[in-house]
Amino acid sequence: MPEVVARGRSPDLYACGYCHTPSGQGRPENASLAGLPSAYIVRQLMNFQSGARRALLPGVFPPADLMIHEAMQTTAAEAESAAEYFSHAKLRSRVVVRESATVPREYVVGFVYTPIPGGGKEALGTRLIELARDPEQHENRDEQMRYIAYVPPGSIARGRALVHSDNHGTRAACVTCHGANLQGIGEIPSLAGRSPSYLLRQLLAFQTGTRTGAEAQAMQTVVTGLTLNNMIDAVAYAASLTP
Repeated sequence: MPEVVARGRSPDLYACGYCHTPSGQGRPENASLAGLPSAYIVRQLMNFQSGARRALLPGVFPPADLMIHEAMQTTAAEAESAAEYFSHAKLRSRVVVRESATVPREYVVGFVYTPIPGGGKEALGTRLIELARDPEQHENRDEQMRYIAYVPPGSIARGRALVHSDNHGTRAACVTCHGANLQGIGEIPSLAGRSPSYLLRQLLAFQTGTRTGAEAQAMQTVVTGLTLNNMIDAVAYAASLTP
């Protein structure tokens, strides 16, 4: 494990493994890096450094602001060593996608939702809620941690149809670039089995223009015209697949 992943560089740089976990499994508030192409990881760090990747709303979601700060402190050599390490890690399935009209009432612990003990349920509505089953296990960065993502009924089937559709030739189908089972092709990242919360934030970032850069142009075309419901369906399907 490279030093930058294991311990970082005091006082400027957190260990990559602190947020993304030692084997790159990640958590709902950040990216799972395991199995991503090393060149893709390095390019994303460069995009954070250049401003091509920005927080959706600065100051509202601290993990995004922290990632920008960390990227600015990362040297090229550190980025290369971390990317090479994470690219050889194997992504494990850590999220169960559950279709439901209701969701346990939740509160926030460590930037992630967790059920309120004895809090009952509430209507899900047009939301995607990814919950940590055990907040202590989540905060301890336990890589055996499992999450539950609640999505509206029918999301997975609708998402499967959307991912395989080119909308009558108006946009590229997701599978055209990301592969038939969303396992990724070349330097295009895999989506299968990754956190739906993270994937949804990325679609919103492409749509709002806070995630740009050369490789983002194709995605901006794809997300144009997608509703929030469409995006929830797409990421629910992607997250339901085996990594």
